Amino acid sequence: MNQRKVLFIGLVWPEPTSSAAGKRILQLVKFFQSKDFELFFCSAASKSEASFDFSDRNVQEFPIKLNNSSFNEFIRKINPEFVVYDRFVSEEQFGWRVTKECPNAVQILDTEDLHFLRSAREKAFKKKEEINLYNEITIREIASILRCDLSLIISEFEMNLLQNEFNIAPSLLHYLPFLEIGDEKQVARQKKFEERKDFVFIGNFIHEPNWQTVLHLKKNIWPKLRTQLPQARLNIYGAYPSLKVFNLHNEKEGFLVHGKAELALEVIGNARILLAPIPFGAGQKGKFIDAMQSGTPIATNSIGAESMFDNLIPGIVENQEELFISKTIELYNDENIWMIARQAGFKILYAKFNKNDFEDTFYQLILDLELNLNEARKRNFIGQILKHNSANALKFMSLWIEEKNSK
Repeated sequence: MNQRKVLFIGLVWPEPTSSAAGKRILQLVKFFQSKDFELFFCSAASKSEASFDFSDRNVQEFPIKLNNSSFNEFIRKINPEFVVYDRFVSEEQFGWRVTKECPNAVQILDTEDLHFLRSAREKAFKKKEEINLYNEITIREIASILRCDLSLIISEFEMNLLQNEFNIAPSLLHYLPFLEIGDEKQVARQKKFEERKDFVFIGNFIHEPNWQTVLHLKKNIWPKLRTQLPQARLNIYGAYPSLKVFNLHNEKEGFLVHGKAELALEVIGNARILLAPIPFGAGQKGKFIDAMQSGTPIATNSIGAESMFDNLIPGIVENQEELFISKTIELYNDENIWMIARQAGFKILYAKFNKNDFEDTFYQLILDLELNLNEARKRNFIGQILKHNSANALKFMSLWIEEKNSK
């Protein structure tokens, strides 16, 4: 039997050391490799120094162009059985071409997180108004979900939102969190309470929630914590820091901006607490996975904790600012409370993010979908209507741009 082929269409080339999104897409690549698929990865984005090198992974890389019929020839030659879109924008750009050239390919959307949810929360936060989920991004993203044969959802909250608020059929959605711990031995020896000091925050600064979190820490949280813990420092790490980020650096205040961390687990593992009161966002937080793997308790709020912890809490979850500060100080100073939080983090990793609990189910699901694709598409007839109409609209827009560019 010939190897099944899977083509990943990346919004960007993965940067696992820079973002949780890069780490997530690589986990999917490793999953398909473990099931003996032949892998292809393409993207219209430019590469950076942080882009992952697939050469050692037996993954064939291809640069592609937006609004260019060369993609049609490219995918026709590969003729994959599965196509994985990295976020809904990739499906918008290339989905109609995939459908035209490879109509029998199973089309899978990896949402990463629901962009419309994060965008709506950001707008509500900045304008100080009630959240409105019914907007253009919502329409675009849900249309993409309906056009695909399966969408991977990283958050239980988002699974419930799509089914209960927007009536998306459960058969179109599959909950697949970060695929992390498969064996308790993967957790290396971590530094003890007395070996650690200070606080840490880490996050890609292209991601607006990370920037807003750092601003909130600088203006509101850190001055009050520092008053109670005058010897402590807050170390800020993150890829792509701009001048406005570095301008927050202040040695006297113990607010230290370092830029990108080459070894995220190491800098998190040196700190006593990961400090992350996130004002808005969506999905699951890769920094929290790293913190739990590092044995580092977390101080966050309900947005940060969403779909991450359930009944166990690896630190504190508190929205009220004064309580957040007092509980954080207690967590920092009390070794018993700190150890309970640390152990909770390890338990959460095994309970919620153990790849052995998810990979076989996912594999069987996509094989069944491939085998019964026509029936699945009949059940999702609204999706086929959207695919027909949207494909025509996107197709003619893309062809118009291609013609314009050729002149």
